[in-house]
Amino acid sequence: MQLQPRLSRIFIGVSMAVLTLGATSAQATDKTGREVVEQVCAGCHTTGKDGAPRIGDVAAWTQRSKNGLAKLAESAIGGLGKMPAHGGQPNLSDLELSRAIAFMVSFGHAVDPTKPYASPKTISAEQLVESHCTNCHGTGVAGAPRIDDFAAWKPRLQKGLDGLVKSAISGHKAMPARSGMATLSDTDLRNAVTFMVVQSATYKPKLAAVTQPAK
Repeated sequence: MQLQPRLSRIFIGVSMAVLTLGATSAQATDKTGREVVEQVCAGCHTTGKDGAPRIGDVAAWTQRSKNGLAKLAESAIGGLGKMPAHGGQPNLSDLELSRAIAFMVSFGHAVDPTKPYASPKTISAEQLVESHCTNCHGTGVAGAPRIDDFAAWKPRLQKGLDGLVKSAISGHKAMPARSGMATLSDTDLRNAVTFMVVQSATYKPKLAAVTQPAK
């Protein structure tokens, strides 16, 4: 049995799955799969640098797609081998990475998906906030809204929670993209932002203990 025709049939099936997952045009603020590939992925995936599957290599992409597109997306988000998290561009959204995957797996024939293939929760919101976000949002470093100050968060919510999450992904003023943690998924960031907003809205200062005068 010839291997190449069999790989081609498998690949066609994967490509069709990619096509059915994308139904509408890209939002204006999101890069297309082609744009992400040309601007970020092409450096390795056109030449096969560091073992990256080359665009157009049916066998390589079939092998990597056998566990599903979600697994490919998770690898792109968290990094794998010599490929850094989010392709070395933490300001890329999980959706934009998924579009790049769709483009490369289908050799540019897939419609851009409208939802990410994967956006895994890698850490709880409370853990992320306590271990990292409080470094700035605890005291208001560089103008960061404090977790105990809802008045500071309120104007930032004018564009809704999505606006805050997008700022966390792409970076804003002194805050770097993904808060400097490229392995965080969009889900992780959304959960952390939601946690801080809720905490600020429900914050109640602790009353100082009343000391009894000495007798």
